[in-house]
Amino acid sequence: MYSDDQLLAVSGLQHIAFCTRQCALIHLEQAWSENFLTAQGRLMHERVHNDESETRGDVRITRGLPLTSRRLGLVGVADVVEFHRDPDSTFKLPGRQGTWRVYPVEYKRGKRKKGNIDEVQLCAQALCLEEMLGVTIPEGSLYYGQTRNRVIISLDEKLRRETERLAERFHELMDSGITPPPTIGPHCKSCSLAEECMPELPQNAAAYLDKMIAENIKVNG
Repeated sequence: MYSDDQLLAVSGLQHIAFCTRQCALIHLEQAWSENFLTAQGRLMHERVHNDESETRGDVRITRGLPLTSRRLGLVGVADVVEFHRDPDSTFKLPGRQGTWRVYPVEYKRGKRKKGNIDEVQLCAQALCLEEMLGVTIPEGSLYYGQTRNRVIISLDEKLRRETERLAERFHELMDSGITPPPTIGPHCKSCSLAEECMPELPQNAAAYLDKMIAENIKVNG
């Protein structure tokens, strides 16, 4: 179990899943470079968190719910946690009659990405909620602002183990205090910290990255 001063941000799991160096720049070196896309994402999360909780039929919608997992050493805030009235559940919502199923929803600015970095962040939130509430959460959803749709995510054993492994890596990175060297790849083009990561890049960084990625693909097939 982790103590209060060892808790790390849930959002860091998405960062380390995307790029270990980016994670270190943000969480070790406190570097951050906001661009139009990250500003859009931040504003969307702020709007979601600031909206009031509400009830729609048999669904209670709670926004900006604080999260903690001492087992994984994580702390954060859930965008939305829905409580669905469910007679098959055993969880009782304070001040409400009946039993309820816990359902986390994470909001994202753009559209669904390749890989599972968004799924990892949602799973980490679910693991926090399971520990806090003593429940099992089999699934949740990712809401994408660009496409305005929800994607249902199964929180299966494989995703849970991957999330736990990334939490361990995140703590190891922070404990080491060492920022790893840059590794150029396709992910660099979508990184808001590209210039901070590789300050030696020429002014036309996009063209440079395109060239390096193409050469890497040619060499490695």
